[in-house]
Amino acid sequence: MKLLGQICKDKLAALCLIFITAILIAGILAPLLAPHDPDEVHMNLRYAASSWEYWLGNDHLGRCVLSRIIYGIRPSVLWVLAALSISVGLGAVIGFIAGYFKGKTDAVLMRICDVMLSFPGYVMTLAVIGILGVGLDNILIAFVLMKWAWFARIIRTSVMQFADADYVRFSKTLGIGNIRIMANHIIPVSLPDIAVISSSSFGSMILQISGFSFLGLGIQAPNAEWGMMLNEARSVMFSKPELMLAPGLAIILVVSAVNFLSDALQIALDPKLMSSRYKQKQSFVEAVKLHGKEVA
Repeated sequence: MKLLGQICKDKLAALCLIFITAILIAGILAPLLAPHDPDEVHMNLRYAASSWEYWLGNDHLGRCVLSRIIYGIRPSVLWVLAALSISVGLGAVIGFIAGYFKGKTDAVLMRICDVMLSFPGYVMTLAVIGILGVGLDNILIAFVLMKWAWFARIIRTSVMQFADADYVRFSKTLGIGNIRIMANHIIPVSLPDIAVISSSSFGSMILQISGFSFLGLGIQAPNAEWGMMLNEARSVMFSKPELMLAPGLAIILVVSAVNFLSDALQIALDPKLMSSRYKQKQSFVEAVKLHGKEVA
């Protein structure tokens, strides 16, 4: 609650949080909010302009663009969030074990991570798609394989900062179990770092899933997805630019909101960044006041 209060002090961050929450709710309640069936074809309404019945018009098959945008939240945002959660969870478990126990355990786990990180992310994703075939499920599997090692290494670094703290050593001296020590002392102080790296990766993963779908490697027709909607509207991008505007704007708004919220979260969790930002703001205000006096 304290963290939420700090974020809400930043009006832009609060607005982004409300927007992202609304997007997630809209994706979950898509069958209730979408005005039409996203896969329903009306060839007589092909490339129809916006109307009271179809607010964002119709695509090349006469399907409701607004309904497809709403249903596109699920693969573009919700399923990406699910893949991110699995990646962070797997990386956190390995990172905590490696950072806490160190020694041979750390060496073995980190060498496995090094092997996974030695492959470029896009190359691994394309390799998984080549082996398993195109489709959203396979891309999400590739995301998990691609991201967990990176999360494990970052979280392991965070854990190692606290594993040798005096209160942890004292708990070991008292005979408290390792699992209990990690649950009571390591996890709470590492959560801020996990939250920051997770939120910063969320936006990039949304862009990646949209990019692969735009290339035809992601979710397949007739399912709705923002990147695939951009690909479908590419042939009429000059004559009907509004068909690309809707999904493109949706991607830009969601990714921007996630990035702004991630920055606010990092500032709220790091007092040094907060004080630095406050000093920059004060310097800017003083400079404006001084400039005003000189003009006067």
